Amino acid sequence: MLPQTLRIPTDGGAALAGDLTMPDGARGVVAFAHGSGSSRRSPRNRAVAGVLQDAGLGTLLFDLLTEDEERTDTVTAEYRFDIPLLARRLAAAVDWLGGRPDTAGVPIGLFGASTGAAAALVAAAEQPDRVRAVVSRGGRPDLAGGALDRVAAPVLLIVGGEDREVLRLNEQAASRLSAPCTVHVVPGATHLFEEPGTLDQAAAAARDWFVRMTRETVPR
Repeated sequence: MLPQTLRIPTDGGAALAGDLTMPDGARGVVAFAHGSGSSRRSPRNRAVAGVLQDAGLGTLLFDLLTEDEERTDTVTAEYRFDIPLLARRLAAAVDWLGGRPDTAGVPIGLFGASTGAAAALVAAAEQPDRVRAVVSRGGRPDLAGGALDRVAAPVLLIVGGEDREVLRLNEQAASRLSAPCTVHVVPGATHLFEEPGTLDQAAAAARDWFVRMTRETVPR
């Protein structure tokens, strides 16, 4: 199961590098939105992607910023919190998946980490007919703002039990969602899920949520 490295076009003319992996007979595909200051090479997202692939799900890990934007962001941090921009880029990836022969027609899920979680929720709100499930890991769903009220896809918010401020923000965001939502707390985990076994628990929870996506509904 080797990834294809491809270019994803966006409405603004930028072409974003992405790694698409589609297992034989994939029953769904999950697009990843990495966190602030990260990229498609995020080792944590790649670890989660591997668990999803083993469950028969395709994955798309791609850079939300161009190389020039990344260089600028490293110095100024001006793009990493631009949630509308990141959400538009993620929505473009969803459109791109919907137009490919190997991914058209399969359920699409979104996985967001840190600020990428807010982008995933905004993109889901804008594309309710295409996005079937959203998972956030250590995310900032609160940054999705008014889009939270418009999300239709079931949402799983995975948070470390020791990441107390982010847990509080996730609980607040969950209370604003009208879509089915579960806050899944991983005991002993801090923000980056670096403690032994905690990332494995987060990946397993994400896998189960997305597998349910392929069965039409995700229970509240």
